[in-house]
Amino acid sequence: MSVTVRLLDPAESRGALSEFTRLLVGCVEAGASIGFLSPFSEIEARDFWTGIGGQVEAGDRLIWAARDTASGTLLGTVQLITGLPDNQPHRGDVAKLMVSPDARRRGVADALMAALETHARETGLRTLVLDTVTGSPAEALYRKRGWVEVGPVPDYALFPDGSPCSTTFFYKSLV
Repeated sequence: MSVTVRLLDPAESRGALSEFTRLLVGCVEAGASIGFLSPFSEIEARDFWTGIGGQVEAGDRLIWAARDTASGTLLGTVQLITGLPDNQPHRGDVAKLMVSPDARRRGVADALMAALETHARETGLRTLVLDTVTGSPAEALYRKRGWVEVGPVPDYALFPDGSPCSTTFFYKSLV
């Protein structure tokens, strides 16, 4: 499978609302701890994507989409939040790395992170931060990409089924 990753402009992000909605629902239904609890509806997913629209319009949140090059099918997304306090113009928060359950373990997340990190470096960001479920496959991806573990926080979040999970925080210096 060949993957194409693109940074979307605000109009493209709005145009992908239905695809983003299905992706988010699918990821939550598959157990991803990305901020939502089950049962999780398409209406709630659409509300999430619509709710961040103002940040995307303002350039305070960027969204990359990974698509199957041949079919154009949406395989995953990742976001970079740059609309941070005045004393943090040099850093960004990585958020909502999502890969369709059908496309996992095929390099989609790595391609999304590579594109995000390249853009961050090219636009002068020096530090990126993120968090992920402790013990998840994502931890291995981040370590492979040179991210540094800060440490875990027990019971930081909940899985979609409501059970607690620890979260591990990471940073990456781009200089």
